[in-house]
Amino acid sequence: MTHTRDRIYVDGAWIPSTGTGTLPITNPFTEEVIGTVPEGTAEDVDKAAKAAARAFEEWSQTSLDDRVKYCTRIAEGLQARQQELALSAATEMGAPWQIAVMVQAGLPIISFASMQDMVRHVDWERQSGNSLLIRQPVGVVGAITPWNYPLHQIAAKVAPALAAGNTAVVKPSELVPGVAYILAEVIDAVGLPAGVFNLVTGVGPVVGEAIASHPLVDMVSFTGSTRAGRRVAELAAAGPKRTSLELGGKSASVLLDDLAGDELTAALAGSLTGCLINSGQTCSALTRLLVPADKLDEIVANLEVFVQFAPMGDPLSPDTQQGPLVSKVQQERVRDYIRAAIDDGATLVAGGPEQPENLPQGFFVKPTVLVAQPGSRIEQEEVFGPVLTVVPYDGGDEAAIRIANGTPYGLSGAVWGADRDRAMRVAKRLRTGQVGVNGGVFNPTAPFGGFGQSGYGRELGPLGLEEFTAVTSLQL
Repeated sequence: MTHTRDRIYVDGAWIPSTGTGTLPITNPFTEEVIGTVPEGTAEDVDKAAKAAARAFEEWSQTSLDDRVKYCTRIAEGLQARQQELALSAATEMGAPWQIAVMVQAGLPIISFASMQDMVRHVDWERQSGNSLLIRQPVGVVGAITPWNYPLHQIAAKVAPALAAGNTAVVKPSELVPGVAYILAEVIDAVGLPAGVFNLVTGVGPVVGEAIASHPLVDMVSFTGSTRAGRRVAELAAAGPKRTSLELGGKSASVLLDDLAGDELTAALAGSLTGCLINSGQTCSALTRLLVPADKLDEIVANLEVFVQFAPMGDPLSPDTQQGPLVSKVQQERVRDYIRAAIDDGATLVAGGPEQPENLPQGFFVKPTVLVAQPGSRIEQEEVFGPVLTVVPYDGGDEAAIRIANGTPYGLSGAVWGADRDRAMRVAKRLRTGQVGVNGGVFNPTAPFGGFGQSGYGRELGPLGLEEFTAVTSLQL
């Protein structure tokens, strides 16, 4: 498959960027440049926003059924190219093959296909006293998306936005743009009206900022770092325009003190999996493991063994569970965090900052387990790599809850306990957007979003659909 693209998709056509620059795409396993995409400009965004604004007039008046049918056809088009999508995710960002197929390619298909069911769970019209409340599309949606789940994060915005009657201008990650191009090709093939979906590649400080500040963009939906999210919100506030921000996380997996035997083993395995999925490059990753202090030694001994069962290697190998990180910059960032944590007094249990001995090339970071205290930098800050911080606590459930809620973030979490009712009581007190209880699995149609510096707004499911609507009251 080709990784070099020389066009952007605007107003139903593949056109050259107004800029002359290109951005490299690097395979993080081979460290080779494997393609390029146009380095888009503010002028490109202006063209796309104008096209989206023109298309909105007719698209917003298209029937809900017809809009949903388009989403279904897009899902079918993506399904037909699932292997190609997975190959793009594996070679451009290093996603292990199983994750690339099931998650990187699979979840976006679900997002578009689920619209036919999701629209039935929204009150598009509702009587309230002498008023009829109607949900209307917001207008032109600017979607700025990250590299870690490059198509899932686009689909989680574009599918509900289109179903609700909005048009879209999308900036994909310049590091992993291939899947976005495949989506645009699918959208073009199904005959979505010109201007309803537009794709402009480029860097955040140029294309992202142009989208966030463009006067014809009515809403910005952003997924990425908290730092970049603040900038998006700042630019959007000048509008002012609506924003939905899905930002960083430092999610806690809380082990209660009644766990023992197989239940404890299952909790450790589930917590480690929740940390290491997608090589740790997940905003909702369970990167803190809160454990009763009197079980610390037992847990550390288990984790030391467990990380050996997360083999690193070629993302295209079906045996690989940990691929490389997306870039050299990301690799060095994560290694710096590990070094700094050790210097700060954390205990290294497994892994470390060195290149794996059997993998001399590739942007790999060993799955790493550290023991650190509450309030330390490694316990507070998002690392975005395969690094688990074990945090011992004394003082029962209250201490665990206090530590779990003790970072600026609140995106996800987990609670494990032999007494399910007790685990539920603890879970309900976590200030976070999602909590898994005793291994409850990710639900792709449940609301996803955060508290605090993890952002605001919700994606996925009926609430994620409502996010792209505004309510008008007709007084009758």
